[in-house]
Amino acid sequence: MWGISYWAVPIFSALVWLAMLIAMLTTWTSQGEPHYASMDQSQKIAYISDIGAQGLKPLFIAMSTVTVVSFDIAFILERWLRHTGKLARNTSKWQKLFSVLSIVFAIAGAAGLILLSIFDTLRHPTLHDIFLVIFIGGYIISAVFICWEYQRLGIHFREHSVLRYSFWVKLSFILLEFALAIAFGVSQRVKRYNAAAILEWVIAFFYFFYVLSFFMDFMPAVRSKNHQSHETEMDMANEESGQRHGMRGHDGDGAADGARYYRGGVATAPLDGGEALNGNGNAYEPGRSAPLTSRNF
Repeated sequence: MWGISYWAVPIFSALVWLAMLIAMLTTWTSQGEPHYASMDQSQKIAYISDIGAQGLKPLFIAMSTVTVVSFDIAFILERWLRHTGKLARNTSKWQKLFSVLSIVFAIAGAAGLILLSIFDTLRHPTLHDIFLVIFIGGYIISAVFICWEYQRLGIHFREHSVLRYSFWVKLSFILLEFALAIAFGVSQRVKRYNAAAILEWVIAFFYFFYVLSFFMDFMPAVRSKNHQSHETEMDMANEESGQRHGMRGHDGDGAADGARYYRGGVATAPLDGGEALNGNGNAYEPGRSAPLTSRNF
């Protein structure tokens, strides 16, 4: 019904990420849940990074890259659609700044994921952990700026309920991911690796829902792709009205302008006050030429 549109980008990105997670988890369980060299001796549940450092490393790199690149394209598309008016326009420079900063930190998060998939936990454990922090931190900070932008937009466009829903979804992501990231770091530090591995999988699946949530942000643009948006319709109506007014005042015959035309017969004798009447009883001053006869009948 809608055809392929902007909303397909975040859905594609989310599905690629979900497919990668399912493929890695299924591979590990179908192989009998092996204990990899990158895992601690007491660890029984593999991290995503443990699986990605083995035979599925090409898959990990490729699908992680496709996910974040397409997701960042969604950020850029959203900025462009607001700029062109297909989504609710930003009403201040601060909103535009928040939007740009969300893109910048999303790109940083994307770089973090791509690099952590390349510098795996088996061969480059320190670099891997640094890039993991950049990945999680980048997208959380990016979500903060998106929420900030949407909160300000929602004040000016209260009729757009999608802004309100999207704001709460993204705020929930920030709070949950931040809490889970802290729990993950603490579990790592106290060497509770199985708990940390579970938390890493949970964080990854929550990221899937976060990416998917951008689907709703593009829904207003679906209508504007086939129909003029309400804002554009109003602008066009105002412009068209102004053009008609200009034509009536300059290029048209001015039938609606009472100062130029009248409807009726010829002028009659002056009134007692020295004014003359036309056939409709309209007075005009003596000594001035009578108005032209209207051509519109």
